[in-house]
Formats: sequence, structure tokens, C-alpha cells
Amino acid sequence: MAEAQNIPVGSTTAGSIAVAAESTVATRMSAPPSFDVADFPVPHGREEEWRFTPLERLRGLQDGTAVADGRIRTEVSAPAGVVQETVGRDDPRVGRAGTPVDRVAAQAFTSFEKASVVSVPKETVLTEPIRITVHGQGGTAFTHQVIELGAFAEAVVVIDHTGDAVVAANVDFLVGDGAKLTVVSVQDWDAKAVHVSQHNALVGRDASFKSIVVTFGGDVVRLHPRVAYAGPGGEAELFGLYFTDKGQHQEHRLLVDHNAPHCKSNAVYKGALQGDEAHAVWIGDVLIRAVAEGTDTYEMNRNLVLTDGARVDSVPNLEIETGEIAGAGHASATGRFDDEQLFYLMSRGIPQVEARRLVIRGFFAELVQQIGLPDVEERLLAKIEAELEASV
Repeated sequence: MAEAQNIPVGSTTAGSIAVAAESTVATRMSAPPSFDVADFPVPHGREEEWRFTPLERLRGLQDGTAVADGRIRTEVSAPAGVVQETVGRDDPRVGRAGTPVDRVAAQAFTSFEKASVVSVPKETVLTEPIRITVHGQGGTAFTHQVIELGAFAEAVVVIDHTGDAVVAANVDFLVGDGAKLTVVSVQDWDAKAVHVSQHNALVGRDASFKSIVVTFGGDVVRLHPRVAYAGPGGEAELFGLYFTDKGQHQEHRLLVDHNAPHCKSNAVYKGALQGDEAHAVWIGDVLIRAVAEGTDTYEMNRNLVLTDGARVDSVPNLEIETGEIAGAGHASATGRFDDEQLFYLMSRGIPQVEARRLVIRGFFAELVQQIGLPDVEERLLAKIEAELEASV
């Protein structure tokens, strides 16, 4: 069941559960997935996948007028044993995790010059994270990144986005059988940056994939995490945290495609918004195909509106093509502060401003703790504290 609680004016929360012979997730797209940009019509904003996005602020990424005149500095710091390569689009690993599902992703695939591939050999267990820094230095750029884990390997990858740029990107995660991959993607762009990216994860048999997406900066950030399974027994966890400020547009569109039996997925995204025309969008699509018996899945989105003038659109969707599942559900809620929580804290002598901060810290704590890297957690907590200084 979908839930909506304390929804402020200017916000929408919707959800659906359907049992069908054929998936309608694909039909909500304006065109079938393709690596060819010519297969996608130029969006006009009336399409389901574009109706929340401010197309006029994408700087031409959506209609082909953007020129690749920018520069992205990418640096990889990795423990011994990790293999780093630069390859062309003909490398079989490029695009294997998933196909572009919209015009910008296809444009990124058509336009990138070389892809960066970071590989962890089979049965290698890394004790230190792989760190990838992506720094924009102006202009427009198209990029492609592949992270590959061999069978029974284990790794943590941190992808850190900073600087100023207009970026269209595809990121592929290939998780081998029995492997465990945790990815932390931080979007801490400068104020005028635009970042549109499709994340594709292909999870092997009995493998585990955890994605933690953290979005703070940028003018427009539109991320499309997608998960599919290469065999039974796979598990995927998708966590997200976003803090949307005045004038920012932050959009996260998830799809978990349960295309193999006895797999699990869990998605939890939380956001806070403040300021006029702050706009957050969360779309959560889960498809359970007829072959995916024994699926266990749940998705949840929570939004905390701190000031007037902010807007949230939250749409969880669940498509079920088989009745033989272990469990499936979704939830969405958008609201302001809980007055009872504030009253409880203030009645114990905590000033109102500090009480509000404590509520927000507690709201995000569950997701920050999922990261598991003290330096990254401390940086994000400091960023949240800076955001709170501006709002309370």
C-alpha cells in the first residue's frame, strides 16, 4: 500500500500497485531502450519520464545542441591489485550492465570518447575503498564509467562529483557471482552545474549490491539508478539522501527489474527541502517479472519540507507479474516537522532551533550510517550541518 501523510501545498505523492500480464514500466517510456540517440524523440516535457524535469535548464543535453567543449578531470585512487583501463565503446564491458533508456543517456553513450574501467579480480577482498573523483572544469562533457567485480570479490567504491560542468554520463556496475559491491556516489557540484546520469547495475548470482546516492549541489541533478539480476539469489539495496536548496532541481528515478527468481531489493530515499522553488522528484519503479518467483522487495521515500515554497513529487510504482512472491510493498510520505517531536525535546529544555536540528539529524542518520566510511560520513554530516545553519 502507498501512504501519504501531512502533504503540504505544492507537493504531490502518488503510488500504484498493479498485477498484470505484461509490464507497463516500459510503456511509460517514450521509446524502447537503445544505444542510438536517433531512436529517441526530442523530449517536450509532456512525456511521463520528463514531465517533472525543467528541460530548459539542461543546457541542450536533451535536444542534441550541447557541444562537448568541456573538461572533466577524473582521478582514481585504488588499492593494490585493482586494474584501471581506458577503453573504447567496442569493449564488451561497456554497456553490458544496461542500455540507455532516454535521449540524454543515449547521447552520452554516443558522444563519449573513451570509457574508464576499474576492475577488481575474482576472489579479491579489498580492505580500503576505491576512490574516484570527478571534477568539472567548465563546459559540457560526456562520460562513461565501468566498475567490474569478479566472482566472490568485495569492494567499496566512492565516486565524488565536484566543480562546475554540464555532464551527461553512464555508469555501469558489473557485480560477479557471489561478489559484494558498495558504491557511494556523492553529488557535491557547484551551484550552476548540471548532472544527468544513468546508473546501471547487473547483479550476479548470489551477489550483493549496495548503492548510496548523496545529492547536495548543482542547479539540476537527474540520476537514474537501475538494477537487474544476472542470476537467482541476488540482493540490491538502494539508499539515497538529498538536501534541496532554493532554486535547485534534484531528481532521482529508480528502477529495480526483478528478472530472476529468489532475489531481494530494498530502496530507502530521504530528502529535505528549503527555499523558494526548491524541487525534489523521486520516482521508484519496481518490476517483478513472471519468472521472478520468490521475490522480496520494498521501497520507501520520505521528504521533510523545511520552508514554504518548496515542492516534492514522489511516485512509487510496483508492477507484479507473478503471485509467487515472498513480499512486496512501497511507501511515500511528505510533510513538515512533527510538532510532537519538537514539543518533546523543548519540554526537556532544548531550545527550539537546536531541537529542529536534532530532528533533521535523526531523520538522515539511518542513511548516513549505511556508508561505513568515517571520513565520508563526517564530511556529509558537516555538509548537512551547513545546510541546517542556513535554514534554522
